[in-house]
Amino acid sequence: MAFMRWDPLKDLMEIQERMNRLCDVTFGRRRGEVLPRSTWTPSVDIYETGDEIVVEVELPEIDVDDLTVDIEGNILTIRGERPLSKETKPEQYHLVERCYGPFSRSFTLPDSVDPGGIRGNYKNGILALKLPKKGGPKRIAIEE
Repeated sequence: MAFMRWDPLKDLMEIQERMNRLCDVTFGRRRGEVLPRSTWTPSVDIYETGDEIVVEVELPEIDVDDLTVDIEGNILTIRGERPLSKETKPEQYHLVERCYGPFSRSFTLPDSVDPGGIRGNYKNGILALKLPKKGGPKRIAIEE
């Protein structure tokens, strides 16, 4: 009986290759094929300061004219599209890892937000929306 030396890295590489083939089959991609346009979800940070809620959305390579921000009821919706470069033909790509295409993100606003006072700023690929809070309860002075 001959002994074989066990190589754990070889086993790991085989597992990685099997997973790659599984993903390729699952998502309908073959080796060397350009990835199709897909929807994507931009990253968002939401935090609260003393008098407002701030929503920051990462939107690189998007023109501000291609963005829409809507409020319907208490739902804030941000929509837009990140187009694939028109200067480069799809068949010229060897690999596409960044996501392109339309996106839409919706958030339910708390009742404490004043929708009439929302302000927006778009700078360096970051959309910052500042949602002011409504004034809290007010004490009413009673005169004698």
